[in-house]
Amino acid sequence: MLREMIREILAESASTKTLQVGGFPITVEVVSSKEEQRQGLMNRTHLDPDSGMLFSYDHPQVLSFWMKDTIIPLSIAFIDPSGRVSELRDLRPNDKSHVQSSSPCRWALEANRGWFDERRIHVGSKITGIE
Repeated sequence: MLREMIREILAESASTKTLQVGGFPITVEVVSSKEEQRQGLMNRTHLDPDSGMLFSYDHPQVLSFWMKDTIIPLSIAFIDPSGRVSELRDLRPNDKSHVQSSSPCRWALEANRGWFDERRIHVGSKITGIE
């Protein structure tokens, strides 16, 4: 019960916007505070189709993610400072190992596993609407 209340409060505090990823729309929660980023999609049981979470950082850096307490199978796109996908990775539910970007990135976009593959999004695909 408490976890659900915390999740709802965090979801309400995050801004929502629609991005275009390789020409395909996706509605994302934008999280930029350290608290929102730490929480991510933890303890959620569902992620709507064509939706995701965009992690936004003030400056390019090597990004690191894990799936602790995250049961939704996800894929992640690391996005470079020019707004292009620099790499794509699939994430396993509840996996506590870290997945890092291989180069400095400004954003990371999590979506349901397979979302990027189904739309043939690849390294170099452009994301518009980020800023």
